[in-house]
Amino acid sequence: MIRFPEGFLWGAATSAYQIEGSPLAEGAGPSIWHRFSHSTGRTANGETGDVACDHYRRYAEDVALMRELGLNSYRFSISWSRVLPHGRGRVNGAGLSFYDRLVDALLAAGIAPNVTLYHWDLPAVLDDRGGWLNPDSPEWFAEYAQVMYEKLDDRVQMWTTLNEPWVITDGGYLNGVLAPGHRNVFEAPIATHHLLRSHAAAVEAYRASGKHQIGIVVNLEPKYAASDSDEDRAATRRADAYMNRQYLDPLLHGCYPNELRDVFGDAWPDHPPSELEYLKQPIDFVGVNYYTRSVTRSDPSAWPVRAGRVDQPRHAYTETGWEVYPDGLTDSLKWVTERYGRIPLYVTENGAAFYDPPQAIDGRIDDPLRVAYYRSHLRAAHSALCQGVDLRGYFAWSLLDNYEWSLGYSKRFGIVHVDFATQKRTPKASARFYSEVISTHGGALDA
Repeated sequence: MIRFPEGFLWGAATSAYQIEGSPLAEGAGPSIWHRFSHSTGRTANGETGDVACDHYRRYAEDVALMRELGLNSYRFSISWSRVLPHGRGRVNGAGLSFYDRLVDALLAAGIAPNVTLYHWDLPAVLDDRGGWLNPDSPEWFAEYAQVMYEKLDDRVQMWTTLNEPWVITDGGYLNGVLAPGHRNVFEAPIATHHLLRSHAAAVEAYRASGKHQIGIVVNLEPKYAASDSDEDRAATRRADAYMNRQYLDPLLHGCYPNELRDVFGDAWPDHPPSELEYLKQPIDFVGVNYYTRSVTRSDPSAWPVRAGRVDQPRHAYTETGWEVYPDGLTDSLKWVTERYGRIPLYVTENGAAFYDPPQAIDGRIDDPLRVAYYRSHLRAAHSALCQGVDLRGYFAWSLLDNYEWSLGYSKRFGIVHVDFATQKRTPKASARFYSEVISTHGGALDA
């Protein structure tokens, strides 16, 4: 029988720019995503997060939906530029008040708030000063974090510094497909290091005043060699170092993987031992975002990692082209435990984009592929727990259909359907299924 332990967190996750809308309301400043999405040719159909899910004005309705579904935790991010329009200095009271009201509404509904400080939306004014390339960025981030701690730590017991630093660097500084849209191999490792320094600075600030838990969220994608050839095995090690170990090794082991020097060549910088030691600030948990795996082969044309992905015939794929492979979630959670010790883990994002109709039909949205996805991945999470992983919670991505970054509104990840023309919310069949899993502590997965 499948049963999750008492006290297990059952949640859903979102991020500020993807759902809030009203990005410049009541004194907020623009973020790099506001700027990026308003730049010609950067996003699908030129779509922006100006309205998104209008959560900034409809948060009470969304909290009521969470309560209806039985969630006991909600993971959301803060818009840095909503709170600090200039990135530093003057606090925007109206922006801070929004998150104050949201936290109170969640607690009143019996839902524990899980706050992410940074989910990709750097204040544009700080990007003008170099963004994550500026060695002063850890100081900026720690100052912003302290503002949030002082306001919310009396009620928020779980904090995350950064969400998916790999995506920030790979998409924003190496390949240019995400904000701020740079494409520079020399910038990528610099941005990575400053992000990790910023994480450490925010954790250090929390240890001085915070009373609860703080950690980081990384996206992990297990790499499996396509063959036993030396070339494919070496490519798999490079890909694993670049995507997975680059962000956890420094924080938990105090060093970067050796393969990164091979990946970046002359662009790889040396870091003082004192800085590497500083990155090892003690954290309370690691959040794992899992979507797919990679069967990896050597590909000299795939710059700069020289590793390519091999499609798997007859396997299911999502609308974003990601293979459905639930065993990869089990493997990822076990890998963290085996490599870094039995640190508390949370699945902080897991979900899939499949086609859904633009409007509900007879008040229903049936999404059988997403139901099957959640069923298999929740079983995979339970399998990891049974194999000794200290897994303490699971957060579906996402609560709502939302603005999917450079893909605009073309991909729907939500367990709750959003009609973007009317903002009407309709829980999908996957939401009802997840609600049943929650109410039975996993028993619904036995069927």
